Amino acid sequence: MDRATPLFALAAVLVGFETEAEGQSALELRYAKLRSRMVAEYIEAEGIENDRVLQSMRTVPRHEFVLPKDRPRAYFDAAIPIGFKQTISPPFVVAYMTQAIDPRPGERVLEIGTGSGYQAAVLSGLCKDVYTIEIVEQLGRSARRKLERLGYENVHCRIGDGYKGWVEHAPFDKIIVTCSPEKVPQPLVDQLAEGGRLIVPLGRRYQQVFHLFQKEDGKLVGEKLISTLFVPMTGEAEDQRRVKPDPANPRLVNGGFEIDENEDGRADGWHYQRRTTHVTEGAPAGKAYVAFENDDPGDSCQMLQGLALDGRRVPAVRLSGLVKYTNIGRGLQKHEQPALVVHFYDSIRRPIGEGVVGPFVGGTEWTRMGRTIRVPAAAREAVVRIGLNGATGELAVDDVQLEVVAP
Repeated sequence: MDRATPLFALAAVLVGFETEAEGQSALELRYAKLRSRMVAEYIEAEGIENDRVLQSMRTVPRHEFVLPKDRPRAYFDAAIPIGFKQTISPPFVVAYMTQAIDPRPGERVLEIGTGSGYQAAVLSGLCKDVYTIEIVEQLGRSARRKLERLGYENVHCRIGDGYKGWVEHAPFDKIIVTCSPEKVPQPLVDQLAEGGRLIVPLGRRYQQVFHLFQKEDGKLVGEKLISTLFVPMTGEAEDQRRVKPDPANPRLVNGGFEIDENEDGRADGWHYQRRTTHVTEGAPAGKAYVAFENDDPGDSCQMLQGLALDGRRVPAVRLSGLVKYTNIGRGLQKHEQPALVVHFYDSIRRPIGEGVVGPFVGGTEWTRMGRTIRVPAAAREAVVRIGLNGATGELAVDDVQLEVVAP
């Protein structure tokens, strides 16, 4: 298959037709090919350059950390549900966080996980010891058995409230938090060694930014990195959030793309930005817009934002935006077309439908396009996705709005 063949197609060929007659070595070779392609297209191509991290991502069998039914999707760059309202982090996010703390041989790393064990496995070959706290009991027990079966002897697993850390084994040289607190829990600050690094997605439940900290003179000194989206933590700290989502009044944050506080060329509030440009002149509304450009059919070219949305209280929404596009060509699959999309998820984060504004075909100058979309009654969350979505060409978007439609 050529370089443009999408990963899910390759997965179908390599994984979808497993039989008991196939030797274990043949299966492992096929999974190794998927891992190599995953790293090349979704991790290395997106700026991860630490050779040790890249090698760990090529080595750890991600398919072992998802449900058996999801193994054909294991090497997509996507979060995959693993049960109990939790997901396994996308490969790029795992690699990004790992590179940020730069784990070294001889170091001890604390990882606060949601239950898959995958991040701990990636860390295993990069440091001396990994202490992982899984927040959901059932998933924690499964992760412990899995890590033991796969031979990750330097990974030590416990089940509990990760915000309390693991004081018996502190201090830690590095800490990774793969859940989203409102602020860094004090026990983790206390348990980080002087000079150590900590990476954590901070913010509101659906609006988080990676922060990378270093402990200096007993205090955390940090910087903001890219926007992201993580599932909420369990425990008292999560329950006591000062600002909680309002699922009866869903709204997009920074839908006009005006805000880029850390001036990294990415609009704040939107995560998983791929092949985007934050343009600060010539906007049809305000001072900025986002441009998407892609030349390779099937390649990711998008940005996402999550939000709470209760289908029992919101029967319909209107999704709209100002768009301008030219030279549009189809992607490799029928669904790979430029559009504004809202995806709906139920209480355990299963996809239960979507609504599409588009697809955008041909070319046009700035035009407002929108559509009223029925919300499934079982919806509890939503993700808005905008971009070329695997198509080729040039797309500009501004003033994206999501409004509740009264019954």
